[in-house]
Amino acid sequence: MRWYVVQTHALGENKALFHLKRQGFEAYLPRYLKRRRHARKTDWVPAPLFPRYMFLHMDTERSRWLSVRSTIGVSQLVCNGNQPAPVPDEIIESIRDRESEAGLIDIRREAQFNKGDVVQVMDGPLCERVGLFECDTDDDRVVILLDLLGREVKVKVPIETVAAYQ
Repeated sequence: MRWYVVQTHALGENKALFHLKRQGFEAYLPRYLKRRRHARKTDWVPAPLFPRYMFLHMDTERSRWLSVRSTIGVSQLVCNGNQPAPVPDEIIESIRDRESEAGLIDIRREAQFNKGDVVQVMDGPLCERVGLFECDTDDDRVVILLDLLGREVKVKVPIETVAAYQ
């Protein structure tokens, strides 16, 4: 038995997961917590880690894998020629190893700074500017206070472009 990739219809991952499991297939849809903003309200909802893609564990010699393509919610089975393209087991294992007890994958990178730490921008248009770390955001960016033109300005920059000031 090997893992294979299934492409779903847009926003059809949950529907495909339900119907594949109903047919007796072992399907895996990795998810993470996504920040959702709507009507001035922010909440966190589970979302597919790979939008429109999920994994299917099956034996192509014994399974009726051709039926996967006509499953509700499924767009296609990713193939090389006429045969499904296998995914190495190590990839699925490494994804599953990152899951929390709730079955969600934490993809956030948190800054290793405290509020008020002196940091330096290492890349981009603000390269070599020195400022104070303010906070991190949910989208791999951080807010820093920079002195620009004689006044403090809050600036969002990618987390990987900021380092501790030496």
